[in-house]
Amino acid sequence: MRTSMPRPGTSIGVGLVMFALAGSAIAQPAGAASHASQPGQPAAQPPAPPLDWVKEESGLLKNYVQLTKREQFVKAGEQYFNADASWIIFQAVPVPEAGQEPQSAYLMYVAKVDRDQKGHVKGLSQITKLSADGSANTCGWFDPVEPTRVIYGSTIDPPAPTNKPGYQGPTGRYMWSFPHEMEIVTQVPRPLWREVMAKRGEKKDEALCGNLFLPSPLFRIDGYDAECSFSKDSKWLIYTHVEEIPGENGAPARPDADLWVYKMATSEHRRIVKAPGYDGGPFISPDGTKICYRSDRKGNNELQLFIADLEFDSDGVPTGAKNEHQLTDANVNWAPYWDPSGTFLIYASSQFGHQNYEVVAIEADATKPMADLRTRRITTATGADVLPVFSNDGTLMMWTSQRAPKIEGEERPSSQIWCAEWIGGKNATDLFGDKK
Repeated sequence: MRTSMPRPGTSIGVGLVMFALAGSAIAQPAGAASHASQPGQPAAQPPAPPLDWVKEESGLLKNYVQLTKREQFVKAGEQYFNADASWIIFQAVPVPEAGQEPQSAYLMYVAKVDRDQKGHVKGLSQITKLSADGSANTCGWFDPVEPTRVIYGSTIDPPAPTNKPGYQGPTGRYMWSFPHEMEIVTQVPRPLWREVMAKRGEKKDEALCGNLFLPSPLFRIDGYDAECSFSKDSKWLIYTHVEEIPGENGAPARPDADLWVYKMATSEHRRIVKAPGYDGGPFISPDGTKICYRSDRKGNNELQLFIADLEFDSDGVPTGAKNEHQLTDANVNWAPYWDPSGTFLIYASSQFGHQNYEVVAIEADATKPMADLRTRRITTATGADVLPVFSNDGTLMMWTSQRAPKIEGEERPSSQIWCAEWIGGKNATDLFGDKK
């Protein structure tokens, strides 16, 4: 779960890393004041000429496809592949009927990935809404063992109208909402179930499935729970849990997020990363021995990336994390994701400007000092490029981008889902070269 790109002077401690709102910071929420309009902020600068991103990104990406379109979604993002990249799960705000306002929060969707006769991705079909209108949803993921099942964060019903996101008056601080109703739910998408049952040669008697096609809480604990993903054997999942820390001297409570593991067999919860501030957006390395995540624990309006080794019980479920290694120490860096080799991460960074986040790669080598870790810019386009992920076989990169033309009447292009074939190499040596 990964979102919010703060601009200078904004408050990132909460929402910056809130992947649940993926795209909100890219496409500013309706009704939120422009940051540039706040007192004391510099006037907006004229837009730079569009970048030739096909040329700039050559050697890394090819055969681009825009998977979601503004005609269907006001904004869409935070997208993930299933095991064989035949389906994706994503969150989006649908285009409302004429005269109606858009949904105030993201809904959850799945869609089938269509390919041509040569195997190239050409678009999406069977786009299916999973969550109920009015609910808030985020951070979808496919069960790697039972391919008919997904998990995601959902309030199921409309959340209470408190802590509404947006710029907070003259302070210029952007605040994000962490609804206490948000729980990790499990669900069987009907079209995905039909396809899997057909492949298995099993009878598709939907009358026998009861509420399988509706979201149901995997567990219920007090507070916001999201940013979830399964281990490869589905024995455990990792997630972010937010607690409200009382403020001092009359200050309001502040959210504090830590990383937790849920053991499926015993319904046991284990906190594996605890630190001040927001630690979230965890993902498990391809070999299952490490995690990556991001943290604002410095409290300096920036986010940094970390990796750590996992410690396991006799059932192969993590009991803790050790050997934490910080990868970055400047700018806002978020949405880290492993490449299939486990040798580097891709992530979104403000390194090139808070108005134009780009996808960057960095070595995930805990034996190297942070200053020696190699990085490489992946995307170079006008507008934000964020929330990157790879397919399991490393042939595709999918991300959220504003590189499409904007429509009439909108200030900037909408955030939509893009996909391209990855030709940057199968590991860190291919991507960064042989030089150590």
